[in-house]
Amino acid sequence: MAQPIPFSRNAGVARARHTKAMLLPIARQIADDLALRVHLALDILRRGAGSKTDAQTLTQTMLLTGFLAELGFGSVSGEKLEAADRAVAAVFDIGRETGKWRLDDTGVALFAPIATSYDRQLHSAPLWAITDASARLDRFIAGVPEQTLVRKRA
Repeated sequence: MAQPIPFSRNAGVARARHTKAMLLPIARQIADDLALRVHLALDILRRGAGSKTDAQTLTQTMLLTGFLAELGFGSVSGEKLEAADRAVAAVFDIGRETGKWRLDDTGVALFAPIATSYDRQLHSAPLWAITDASARLDRFIAGVPEQTLVRKRA
């Protein structure tokens, strides 16, 4: 007769494992894949061969970088984020009108350090911070009003 696999039925053990995982950075391969997508989107838009999806990728990266910086992982100024937001808004306007999705040299200069910061954040920020920032991005996209979240500290 087959023996069952002896998994701990103790919820505390599972919770401790989950808590420990939330304190560690995400797997290097996952961080590399996510960062590569951003760098590719930036390069494709720089060359004028981009799409709406590439512009969305940069927009989401800009927001996530700002959210992670607010949580204490990396730094990016509000002025630079606002300038990058204006640059990508222009990409959307021109892209919708002409079908050409391109980021000008000024926009590339604004987004290159954002992409680099995001890359660093993915490789160093703990999973809880990335999860929080991603959830905040999802709420932003859904149009849910911003709320002040109170995080429990042990």
